[in-house]
Amino acid sequence: MSPYTANSLKAELNARGWRLTPQREKILHVFQNLPRGNHLSAEELFELLEQRGETISLSTIYRSVKLMSRMGILRELELAEGHKHYELNHPHPNHHHHMVCIQCNKTTEFKNDSILKHSLKQCDKEGYQLIDCQLTVMTICPEAIRMGWPSSLPSNWVCTRAISDEDPHDFTEAESE
Repeated sequence: MSPYTANSLKAELNARGWRLTPQREKILHVFQNLPRGNHLSAEELFELLEQRGETISLSTIYRSVKLMSRMGILRELELAEGHKHYELNHPHPNHHHHMVCIQCNKTTEFKNDSILKHSLKQCDKEGYQLIDCQLTVMTICPEAIRMGWPSSLPSNWVCTRAISDEDPHDFTEAESE
């Protein structure tokens, strides 16, 4: 269950002098119903809404996801595709980080409590409130390495990990230090 509802989003927006528009509510609804591990770019969100018959302009989507990111409702992610992706920002127990293969763009999520604990400690020391803590580790996947990355990898090579029928966003538990 998402920690954010239309009512809580409305309250936060009103407290900052903004309104809960039908477009913002629809965008929140999409992120609330995304399967765990899925991330959407603004363009993908636009296409998804368009497929559902919703008419929200791409510029409205860009403004809305940016606003919801600044409010801490969405996490803005820098993944390998060269544009930002977004996901719902869940409370600390569900906090996770990302490993991204720069060759095939496969994203693997992982948890590491020491990263979050260190961030919380630093925020507390400086008097800040933590809104988001994310680490993105840029990698080369094992298949690309096996295929000879970088020198002998064919230019038309496609990673089978990126096109498999499995969930493209694995979730692993990393060792806490």
